[in-house]
Amino acid sequence: MTQPVDTLPSSHRPAPGATEQPDPRYADIDIWSTGSILTALAEAQIAATATAYAATTAMEAVVDAAIPRLLAGGRIFYVGAGTSGRIGLQDGVELPPTFGWPESRLVLLLAGGRKALFEAVEGAEDQVETARDDILTYRPNASDVVFGIAASGSTPFTCAALSAARACGAMTVGISSNPQGKLLDEAEFSIVLATGPEVIAGSTRLKAGTAQKATLNMLSTAIMVRLGHGYRGQMVDMRVVNAKLRRRANRMVGLLAGGTSDEREAALAEADHNVKLAVMVRTGFSVQEGREALSQHGNDLRAALLSKAPR
Repeated sequence: MTQPVDTLPSSHRPAPGATEQPDPRYADIDIWSTGSILTALAEAQIAATATAYAATTAMEAVVDAAIPRLLAGGRIFYVGAGTSGRIGLQDGVELPPTFGWPESRLVLLLAGGRKALFEAVEGAEDQVETARDDILTYRPNASDVVFGIAASGSTPFTCAALSAARACGAMTVGISSNPQGKLLDEAEFSIVLATGPEVIAGSTRLKAGTAQKATLNMLSTAIMVRLGHGYRGQMVDMRVVNAKLRRRANRMVGLLAGGTSDEREAALAEADHNVKLAVMVRTGFSVQEGREALSQHGNDLRAALLSKAPR
């Protein structure tokens, strides 16, 4: 097969990092009992989440830097290849339904495109020019926040995309399991998840993937809460799109503002099933007053409720 012109030759690829190295503890795993295999895998998953916990200081800096950019109207980008890219996409696609994050302010870039969601696309992670072209199509700017995820820290597609975004002034965040990864040098902010060798060498869908998933969950959730999309531990900007979520919205309004089920349902109907607005209606605001208060306080429910005594 002819090699794509924008693919990095294998002879120029960096040496494998820790995630690619074999761990001698698992050299005979193929003859272990099922229980022993599962125990080893479980212990590795626990270690992975501990790695994410250890990176909270780095995450705090990322969240605090991202907030003013996103308040200014910036977008959130997720960029990656293979397992790392799919984990990024999984985190990103949940933001609109869970927190009401506008789809117009979410960009998901996976090496190889949609096809790579379901199967490996040969050479996709090496296509540096494609990565640059893909991200520059969105004209990243100083208000945008770009997460680049690569277990090895050297994936050419991800490194190139992050480098291009940073050159445009975007805030860039590199997330890698390799402390020496090039991705961390390309990014303005870096988060190291030093998960080390996998139980099955090189299979970063295991420890490295778990650490990435936990880290992205922590980052995106903290960002959404700081932006006012979470109130008293509830997803108050949740999109109510089916019967299950209608019931959940009813329960949320009850928890936050009281009332019978029928009263809560009436408030939700009056508020076009906007949970925040329904809570305000239940606490004595008119729909118009509620909308105005939310608008004046950046859609922050707590601030809106405290803004004035309801009539």
